[in-house]
Amino acid sequence: MVAPRILLIVGGGIAAYKACELVRLIRKAGGSVRCVLTEGGAQFVTPMTLAALSEQEVHTSLWDLKNETEMGHIQLSREADLVVVCPATADLMARMAAGIADDLATTLLLATDKPVLAAPAMNVRMWLHPATQRNVAQLRADGVTVLDPDEGAMACGEYGPGRLPEPPFIWSAIEQRLAAAPAPPAPGVQGGALAGRHVLVTAGPTREPIDPVRYIANRSSGKQGFAIAGALAALGARVTLVAGPVELRTPERVQRIDVETAREMAAAVEAALPADIAVMVAAVADWRAASAAGQKIKKNGSGATPTLTLEENPDILAALASSPQRPRLLIGFAAETEHVVEHAIAKRQRKNADWIVANDVSGDVMSGDSNSVHIVTDAGVESWETLPKTDVAHRLAARIADEFA
Repeated sequence: MVAPRILLIVGGGIAAYKACELVRLIRKAGGSVRCVLTEGGAQFVTPMTLAALSEQEVHTSLWDLKNETEMGHIQLSREADLVVVCPATADLMARMAAGIADDLATTLLLATDKPVLAAPAMNVRMWLHPATQRNVAQLRADGVTVLDPDEGAMACGEYGPGRLPEPPFIWSAIEQRLAAAPAPPAPGVQGGALAGRHVLVTAGPTREPIDPVRYIANRSSGKQGFAIAGALAALGARVTLVAGPVELRTPERVQRIDVETAREMAAAVEAALPADIAVMVAAVADWRAASAAGQKIKKNGSGATPTLTLEENPDILAALASSPQRPRLLIGFAAETEHVVEHAIAKRQRKNADWIVANDVSGDVMSGDSNSVHIVTDAGVESWETLPKTDVAHRLAARIADEFA
C-alpha cells in the first residue's frame, strides 16, 4: 500500500490520549498525519503533543488556517486519502449525522470528498441510546465506516460497549478501508427483487437488568434473524437490523442498530419507520424488573429470598400492527415448546400480523444452526422441513419477494 495520508480529527473524550498512539502507528507504517484538534479534544491532549508526534502543524480553529481566504478548510479536507475521527464522541457523531458545520472538524467532514472512518468512544448508556444508534445507522448509510466500540470497564466506572478500540485495531481498520473500493452511498443491491424496499428486522434476545450484574434474558442466539437480514439485503432491500446483545458479524449491506432492553428495541424500531416490510425475529423478554437495583443484591444470611416484582415489556409486534406507519407486510415469529401451530395461529390473530413464522424451540434450536418452521398466513399453514438457518432465511426472503413481485 502506498504511504497513506491521514487527516485525523481528535474528538473531546478521555480516550483522546489514544489518538497519540494512533499517530505513532501511522507514522511508523510510513504514513503522514495532519491533526485537527476539537475544542473538547484540547481538554485532554495538547496541540504541541500531536504536532511533535505528527511533525505537522495541528489545526484547532476554522480561523487559524493561514489561507482561509483561499478556502483552506476545503483544501485540508481534500488533501488526505482518508479522514479518521478518533475518538468519535456521541456529540460529534450526532453533528456529523445531521450535517452540521459549526467548527473546523465538522466543516471538514461536510466538505470532504474522501472516505471517512469513525472510532466511537463514550459511556455505555450513551452508545446504546436509540438516538446514538440512529446516528450511527445514518452515518453508515451515508458511507461512513463506523467501527464498533470495545466492551469493558470505563473511566466512569461502568462496564459495557463504548470503549475506544485499541490503536492497533484502528490502524488495521484504516488499512482495510484504504484497500477497499469506495463505499456506496447507501446499502442494497441495484436491480434486486427487493430493490427500493426498506425492510426492518429485529434479532437476538433482550436483557432486562435486575441489578448491575444480573439480568432476565433468554437463549436466543440471533442467528436466524441475522441470516434473514442478510438474505433480504442480498435481494436488494435496504435493511435495518435492530439487534439485541449478540456476538455476530453484521451481514453485508445491512444497517445495524444495537440495543439491550425491550424498551430500547421498541424505541429503535419506532425510529426506523417507515418500512415496507417488518420481520420481527427477536425473542423479546415479556417482562422486566419493575425496579432494577442500583447495587448488587446480596444475601443477608437469613435464608430469606429477595422479592422480584415484574412488569410487562412493550409488545413491539402489536404496536407495529396498530401503528399509523404499519408496514405493508408485517411478519412475527413465535418460539413455542408445545402446540406450535395452534399457538401461532392464535398469535397471528391476536397480534394482527400478516404472517407468523413458528418454530419448536424445546431442543437446541435457539442456539443451533438448523431450524424447522411453519409459515402461518391467511391462506393457511406451510410446514417446511428442517433446514440450515441460512437456507430458511433465503427461502423466506424469496417468499417475501414474491409478495412484492
